[in-house]
Amino acid sequence: MAEGIIKLSAAVLAGGQSFRMGKNKSFLIYKGLSFIQRILDQLTGFDEVLISVDQGGQKKEFRNYSNIIEDEIDGIGPIGGLYSCLKHCRNEYLFICSTDMPLFKKELAEFMVSYISSDFDCFVIQASDGIHPLCAIYHKSVLPAIEEMLKEKNYRLVDLYKKSRVKYIPMKYSCFGEDVIRNINTQLDFSKLKKPWVFCVSGIKGSGKTTLITKLIAALKAKGYRTGVIKHDGHEFEIDVENTDTHKYRKAGSDAAMIYSQSKFALIKSWETVRIELLLEYLLDLDLVIIEGLKNSSYPKIEMVVEKPVCNERYLLAIATDGDFRHKKIKTVSRNDIETLVTIIENDVILI
Repeated sequence: MAEGIIKLSAAVLAGGQSFRMGKNKSFLIYKGLSFIQRILDQLTGFDEVLISVDQGGQKKEFRNYSNIIEDEIDGIGPIGGLYSCLKHCRNEYLFICSTDMPLFKKELAEFMVSYISSDFDCFVIQASDGIHPLCAIYHKSVLPAIEEMLKEKNYRLVDLYKKSRVKYIPMKYSCFGEDVIRNINTQLDFSKLKKPWVFCVSGIKGSGKTTLITKLIAALKAKGYRTGVIKHDGHEFEIDVENTDTHKYRKAGSDAAMIYSQSKFALIKSWETVRIELLLEYLLDLDLVIIEGLKNSSYPKIEMVVEKPVCNERYLLAIATDGDFRHKKIKTVSRNDIETLVTIIENDVILI
């Protein structure tokens, strides 16, 4: 960012409740860094960087960070964070972005700064899906208008624009794709962001999951995707054949045993609780990972249905069946229609 021309403060709004994600989005890990750290790394060119949090326990969560601004008025959404940060920032202009934009690039902020003029109070990104009030630059001159809205108990940030001079900045005039302002709100959003991309093929025992997965692997490999499979076993399986060396090492008390050859390896290791996220660390070189099973998980899934579905429809991408069953909301596909199922995977799982 050019120095000596205009000084800006920046603020990351991290005060949301993350209800749809189920955990604090600021600390989700993408490519080895938390969302909040990735964004802060992109804001190092600003004169001042603030982190906006609510009045609850969030301040403790961010105890390792500096310049924490606690909402003066709690529970009113993003406008509360904007108001508090505008009051406390040391510069006339404040750039804000939300903590759930892990693909944000500093160059986008530099592009937006080039639009600043005294003719406007707000400079707001406009994309194909509408305006983005949480990727915007605000001048302190909007504080009286915000205070008026707070007295009226009107917390809709977009209504501020009716009281201000606004410059909308079209993304199409930039050199960026709209992924840089994409919000990650749900587990499905997160699964599409991460690579390898993960989905399940679920269903009751004997429903044909393995057969479908083998067909999907062949089709996905033919399209150039590096694909792997994790099979969930509800029982304590035993992979060590008795009297083999690895079995002897494990019986002797080794916590892990690994065997390898020139072109492959196998690891056997005990954990108190095995989490899928831990297993995925071994598959980071792949494009796609299919999990067989995990019907009760929040991963996106295709369910093999014989008579009726058993998975939560909230997480279903499609239902595959060879019977007459049809779902009112979820797309139902023949289990032999691999082409359609691959299209669904590409549209709803893979970040293209």
